[in-house]
Amino acid sequence: MSENMVMGIIKDAIQTGLIVSAPILLVSIVVGLIISILQATTQIQEQTLTFVPKILAGALIGLITGSWMLHQLVSFTTRIFTYIAHITQ
Repeated sequence: MSENMVMGIIKDAIQTGLIVSAPILLVSIVVGLIISILQATTQIQEQTLTFVPKILAGALIGLITGSWMLHQLVSFTTRIFTYIAHITQ
């Protein structure tokens, strides 16, 4: 296994992780920003007010994009097994 192959696998793993986690992270950031703006305008400083909507939004996006995320992870796993099968001593 060459150094370039290892670096390619690491790059593929990081890229897949970022792509799979991006929808939930982006929605959580947007919801948190909206709630923070509402808290600043109404001067309500309750910490749990941001937590519950972000969890619900993340769960909803997880349900909506779950099959796509699973497809991305299965595709990555297939690529990894292909790399393993082509390793020569």
